[in-house]
Order: sequence, then C-alpha cells, then structure tokens
Amino acid sequence: MKAVIDEQTCIGCGVCADVCPQVFEMNEDGSKARVIADNCDAGCCEEAKDSCPTQSISLEG
Repeated sequence: MKAVIDEQTCIGCGVCADVCPQVFEMNEDGSKARVIADNCDAGCCEEAKDSCPTQSISLEG
C-alpha cells in the first residue's frame, strides 16, 4: 500500500507525522507533510489517514 498526500488540501498540522513518523514527515519549512516511505504497510498509516483533519491522505494499492 502507498500513502499519497494531496498538497493542495494539506494544512501542515503534523498529525500524520506524529502518528506515523516512519511514513510521514513535515517538509523543510513545516508547511506541508510529505511521504518518506514507498511502502505504507505500517498499521499507523490507516490511523494517520483517519486522523487527518482535511482528509488529505489517501492509501493506494
């Protein structure tokens, strides 16, 4: 499974990076989240998706 972040709707709250740091991190200026792992088999990916206040995370595959 692969995580995808919609950069248009991401508000940079950091919840995904807090919940699932092995898959998500904040960009250099902290304004957006980004995916740092090709594989999102970690159980925390679903939790990060469900925790996103703007529903900017989707899981594909």
